[in-house]
Order: sequence, then structure tokens, then C-alpha cells
Amino acid sequence: MTWGNWTTVREFILMSFSSLSYEVQALLFLLFLIIYLVTLMGNVLIILVTTVDSALQSPMYFFLRNLSFLEIGFNLVIVPKMLSTLILQDKTISFLGCATQMYFFFFFGAAECCLLATMAYDRYMAICDPLHYPIIMSRRSCAQLAAASWFSGFPVATVQTTWIFSFPFCGPNMVNHFFCDSPPVIALVCADTSLFELEALTATVLFILFPFLLILGSYVRILSTIFRMPSAEGKRKAFSTCSSHLLVVSLFYSTAILTYFRPRSNTSPENKKMLSLSYTVVTPMLNPIIYSLRNNEVKAALRRIIHRTLGPQKL
Repeated sequence: MTWGNWTTVREFILMSFSSLSYEVQALLFLLFLIIYLVTLMGNVLIILVTTVDSALQSPMYFFLRNLSFLEIGFNLVIVPKMLSTLILQDKTISFLGCATQMYFFFFFGAAECCLLATMAYDRYMAICDPLHYPIIMSRRSCAQLAAASWFSGFPVATVQTTWIFSFPFCGPNMVNHFFCDSPPVIALVCADTSLFELEALTATVLFILFPFLLILGSYVRILSTIFRMPSAEGKRKAFSTCSSHLLVVSLFYSTAILTYFRPRSNTSPENKKMLSLSYTVVTPMLNPIIYSLRNNEVKAALRRIIHRTLGPQKL
């Protein structure tokens, strides 16, 4: 159906990694499938351990459990379709399917940025104001902070997705990416998008840069407090409680900022795909590994669960 010179696009084609040979794409399929399964199992394990073990009921592990739920959702939105494009060569995605994928990508992405900032605030209170920490970070306060983090994804996802898919698409429908991200989709619009791009930049600052600055400010105060501690053991314990979160934040934000704050002309589509793989596929897999291998409490909880499940005679 056409309106004047405009064609109604009913589906999009995800270019994904089509520039590579089928053999290379098959190898990528195996690699990403393994990463996907490890991500799901690792995050489900974190959810189970922090739910079942009575020693992991502090606010830090409550927020970690929420982070694992977000990572699972983030992965489910992007990776299955990417695997389909690699092995089945099914690169088409319906107009509604593309809009749905973009909506939940924005939702989980914005919610994760806010949750990471909330986790930094939790560490700040625990280290810098330990006397008031149990009062301020009560069960009710933690639930409210987590709910606010999740809810933050709705406005940005609704506004961005609705606005993008209200634009006319003129016919070229090849999205040069492995999922429906806004820059490659908006490039197919045949209308003036300058106002939307201004709004998108504002949303990016609010939901990526602003939480990152809050995290940065929190860790400046945290490090300042740690360095003033008289005990070497106290410093070690304080560092160990926030090192995992700091590493996760560094992995997530470094690639996200490089992706969305670099000028378009400075980054090729292929480089953008590699950067996107870092925070959409690799980081969700590394998060449970980081929190389990670098956290003695999680490792001890895992041993207790294995001990109860298998019995001492099988260990």
C-alpha cells in the first residue's frame, strides 16, 4: 500500500552479520548459543541462591536478584532472534515485532541503568553511613527503590518507541544491525527526525549519563571513606563488597557510552555491532560470574546449597 510516494513497510530485514560467510555465521551461532545458555543458567542460579539462602537476604543481594531478572529479560529480547538470523537465515522481523523488540530493549536498558545507580547508593550507605544503613535501607525502602528502577523503563520505552514507529518509512527496510535499535531504524525514516533526535539525546543523558554520574559520585565518596579507615582488614572488606558492582558498572557503561555518545561518522556499523554485543550479550553473561567468583558470601551459599542437595557423602 502506498501513500503518495511513501510505501507502508510491513516488515524489516535485520542485516545482522550477513557480510560474513555462512560458515562463520554458524560458528557465531554456536558461540552465542553457549553464551546465551550460560547467561540464563548463571542468572537463574543467582536468583535461586539469593532467594533460598538465609545469609543472602541483605539489600545488596535483593538488588542483585533484581539485576539478574533484568539481565534475563534483556537477553530474551535480543538473543533468540539473533540466533535465528545466524542459523536459519531468517532475517525478517515484522513491523510490530520490531517495535516490540525495541520497546523492551529500551525498557530493560533504562531500568538496568537506574538499578545500577540504586546499587551504588546501597553500597554508599553501607560504607559511608553504616549506623543509619539498616534504617534507611529497610525492606520497604529497598522494594520502593527497586520498583522505581523497574518503572523508569516504561516512560522512555513508551515515548521512544511510539515516536519512532509513528514516522513514515519509505521502502528501504534493511536494518543494519542484529536487533531493532533506534539509530539504524530511524535511518530508514523518510521525514524530519531532528526533534526526535533531540529528545533521544535528552533521554540518553537522563537514563545513561545521569545514573552514571550518580554512580561515579557515590564511588568517589566510598573510596574517600575507605582510605580513611584505620584498619587494613576493614579496607579489604569494604573493597570486596563493592568491587563486583564497580566491575559490572564499568563493563556496562563503557560500551553503552561508546555506542550512544560517539558521533555517527566516527563509528562504522560493524564496530557498533561489536560494541552492542558487549552490553547486550557478553555483559549479562559476566555479571553472575563476577558476583559468584568475586563474592565469598555467594560462594559459601552455593556450597551450602550443594551440601544440602547432594548430601555430605557426595562432596
